[in-house]
Amino acid sequence: MSMEEAALETLWEELAEAVTAAGPERERLFLAKLALLLGREVGDLDRVRAAVAVALRDLE
Repeated sequence: MSMEEAALETLWEELAEAVTAAGPERERLFLAKLALLLGREVGDLDRVRAAVAVALRDLE
């Protein structure tokens, strides 16, 4: 199941707001904590690893 474009846009905005709320000094900690929590929700190590690889691509 995939999210519709509008839902992804809303999620993007909410994530950006959460990163801003965490502040520059806690941004990395927030993102790491979020990734671990979402990984636990997914419950499949291979899928989580694949998502990490996709997220690393084309960061520039």
